[in-house]
Amino acid sequence: MTLYAIVKTLHILSATVLFGTGLGTAWFLWQADRSGDVVTIATAARLVVRADWLFTTPAVVLQPLTGAWLIALVGYSPAEPWLLWTYALYILTGLCWLPVVWLQIRMRDLAAKVAVTGAVLPALYHRYFRIWFSLGWPAFIAVIVITYLMVAKPGSGSV
Repeated sequence: MTLYAIVKTLHILSATVLFGTGLGTAWFLWQADRSGDVVTIATAARLVVRADWLFTTPAVVLQPLTGAWLIALVGYSPAEPWLLWTYALYILTGLCWLPVVWLQIRMRDLAAKVAVTGAVLPALYHRYFRIWFSLGWPAFIAVIVITYLMVAKPGSGSV
């Protein structure tokens, strides 16, 4: 196996983990929230935060590292328009993801506290959830577009 094949495999796997974990954890936290069951919400929020640290964070780090390595191996100009769009969309994704992580931690803590006391979730939890949900959309759309750019490399003459 060539170095290029290894790096490309790592890049594709980290992209898959980034998208798949993000979509999966978002789905489970959304479904837990819809259930209205505080214990379910607290459990889902705890696991979502853990999954972000175990899976999403390493993928977030690997993506630009393996991407830069591939650019160097293939000999693309780092200023190719499709790459510039990729960088911008990756930054947009990160600008959405960082507050999402913060919100998930706060929602986890609020739900855990309420699950122990038997109280209802405070309005602050629901406010955090709405912001969390709203930030997910531009991030997911950006990741889909990044994936397209990674595959199609429009304007580069490569396939």
